[in-house]
Amino acid sequence: MKKIAAVATAAVLGWGMATLGYAKLPAPSEEQKAKAAEAKAKADDSAKKDSELLGKYQDRAAEHYKRAKVVKTGSGVAGAKP
Repeated sequence: MKKIAAVATAAVLGWGMATLGYAKLPAPSEEQKAKAAEAKAKADDSAKKDSELLGKYQDRAAEHYKRAKVVKTGSGVAGAKP
């Protein structure tokens, strides 16, 4: 009996959630569209700057690794055998 009640409850909750999924919001106004476009432009600019900085710091880390590898092995080429 408890299984039937649990299944029925789950079915009712599932149906209720499905109907909520069909609800629609009103279309954004022109002001809201302009704000969204401005925010997107700022986010794109910020992402571009972040990716440039990431590349810069990755290059620095790679150079540091290469210098440390040369000092440790004593050879000019990383991984070369004497």
